[in-house]
Amino acid sequence: MTADGQHGRQGDEITLFVARRVEPGYEAAFEVWAKGILAAAAAHQGNLGTGLLRPAGPEDPWHLLLHFRDTAAFRSWQDSPARAACFAEADGHHHEVHRHEILGMEGWFATTPAAAQGRPPVRWKMAVASTVAIAPLTVTASLLLNPHLAGLPVAVRPLVTAPLISALMTYAALPVVTRLLRRWLFTG
Repeated sequence: MTADGQHGRQGDEITLFVARRVEPGYEAAFEVWAKGILAAAAAHQGNLGTGLLRPAGPEDPWHLLLHFRDTAAFRSWQDSPARAACFAEADGHHHEVHRHEILGMEGWFATTPAAAQGRPPVRWKMAVASTVAIAPLTVTASLLLNPHLAGLPVAVRPLVTAPLISALMTYAALPVVTRLLRRWLFTG
């Protein structure tokens, strides 16, 4: 169930943002624990990536980001022995203060505490940022790949280029564009 009370559809990607407050003096121990649980999550089937955002100020929480292929992969992680083992090793000097599950495309933009607090960018800004990220990829693919794919049927060519563009979009272009447009994306 998402933070707004909706259940994700089976095919929806899910990005989980968890804010944890760490007692002063235990930051280094928490960072070791956080990196351990994120490594365990990254190794879990269906995980699409993890991240750790350090606090902006001394009173602010740390944020853990976990991105899953779909609700089944997310639920599997939540119920996994690896996750339970990580929490069994927790030293008790940190606790969860906020949790937010983001469905679908909004998870691509879940790179700031503002998004973690349930304030993803408005959809039209996500569309503009996605276009800025995908346009150079599609032009480059057309120039570099299409000449080599000319012998394939027209309906098959996208089956070659789409996975490549999707991977580059997810792991390279969109993180860069989101970082560059962060102020604009998360204002007004």
